[in-house]
Amino acid sequence: MATIPDSSENTFIGHLLELRRRVLYAVLAIFVGFLLSYPFAQQIYTILAEPLIRIMPAGSHLIYTSLPEVFLTYVQLSLISGFVLALPVVLYQFWAFVAPGLYVHERRLFFPLIFVSVTLFVVGVLFAYFVVFPNAFRFFLSFSGTDITAMPKVDNYLSLIVKFSLAFGLAFQIPVLIVVLVRVGILQIDTLRRGRRYAFLICAVAAAILSPPDVMSMVLLLIPMYLLFELGLLFAARVAPRPWATERPEAATAAESTHEDDIAAAMDAAEASFRRDDEDRPDDRKP
Repeated sequence: MATIPDSSENTFIGHLLELRRRVLYAVLAIFVGFLLSYPFAQQIYTILAEPLIRIMPAGSHLIYTSLPEVFLTYVQLSLISGFVLALPVVLYQFWAFVAPGLYVHERRLFFPLIFVSVTLFVVGVLFAYFVVFPNAFRFFLSFSGTDITAMPKVDNYLSLIVKFSLAFGLAFQIPVLIVVLVRVGILQIDTLRRGRRYAFLICAVAAAILSPPDVMSMVLLLIPMYLLFELGLLFAARVAPRPWATERPEAATAAESTHEDDIAAAMDAAEASFRRDDEDRPDDRKP
């Protein structure tokens, strides 16, 4: 006997196939971006190394200690650049996968949130590149002298700037995170306002962890993080759910109770009518 396939199982498999297709398109877009970026990997690395090269003392320069180190560094850098070039395609594939499961109002919020999130990420990376890195590198290079010469490795430098650029880009997502959490009802505006001191403490701890290990970089990250927290409160107050989304007013509760009573009365009336019809129907079982 043939087994009827479960519709829920078919739906789950269909989602997996759709996810695989979207991921494949995203990976292909990143690969194309990698191919376009690799011929310019050396120029891109020169741009990224400029904050360090500009302040390095005379006689110091970047070095590599293994033969494939520069090649692998260029490959990593090309992959990162390829992802940046393919980001519009990646975001579209993500949107195409999640859009069928979103409500209309959620779809309207998706693109503004994505645009703001990407913009803040780019601003965070640029802030790290133009403000934080020069000050942090100047602090690190201050320890070099006549007996100590600064000669950073190529791959170590790339890992450092990628790590801290990502950290600053993520730190600048605070307003988006606050708006989303308030919008879905996980956090309340009043609670966030009362917890400003704790928010400042959390920002200080995060800045100490994410920033390069010097006080100047920590302060340069702490100040914008807390300002972004206040900016997130400002925008979250505009998109916060209405009062009846989190609390049930007495009027709404009374209206719901009345509606439920009406439904119960209608069901009782229908049941009584069914019983009367059943009693009036002749009994064919009698001889």
